[in-house]
Amino acid sequence: MDLHFIWKSFVIVFGGILILRLAGRKSISQLTVAQTVLMVAVGSLIIQPVGDRSIWITMLITLLLVLFLIVVEYIVLKSDKLETFFYGKSIIVVENGTIIDKNLAKIRLTVDMLEVRLRQQGVQNISDLQWATIESNGQIGYLLKPEKQYATKEDIQKLLALFQANEQNITNSTNNLFTEVKNKIHKDEPPTHLK
Repeated sequence: MDLHFIWKSFVIVFGGILILRLAGRKSISQLTVAQTVLMVAVGSLIIQPVGDRSIWITMLITLLLVLFLIVVEYIVLKSDKLETFFYGKSIIVVENGTIIDKNLAKIRLTVDMLEVRLRQQGVQNISDLQWATIESNGQIGYLLKPEKQYATKEDIQKLLALFQANEQNITNSTNNLFTEVKNKIHKDEPPTHLK
């Protein structure tokens, strides 16, 4: 029995891990189009040696693909035009609570699929959105209208400071007949003939 597939399997797994680590870490949802194409190509290539193709040539081709991807990513860092060409740009799909149908059509996304993505992000009403975008990696980004945004810790602290200042003003302005008796001072001096 020919057991050459055992060492080939080891080389494929170990070499594949090393080469793909060189490509970088990202989850599937964060992969760019170029990275997705590379991963599919590597998956197809890496299985070829099991079918009697030279394992070393396959590893070399895979390494060259990854190096090409790294070069493309470096070039993209230096040029906005190439970044747009390879990765695309974010597209606004909701503005001021209104869906932009023509932009949904450009990216071939239905309103139902947009709603699915928004629900997954915890958005309850499209009318609550100031903006929503489909990012170049396919993820959705959004900004709620100011009146629908959640209060931050800073907002709550400002509100508490205003409340405390207001309470202090109310306490200071409540000089009434009872506080005059307690303090033994008139708030407004009575006319001299009534003292």
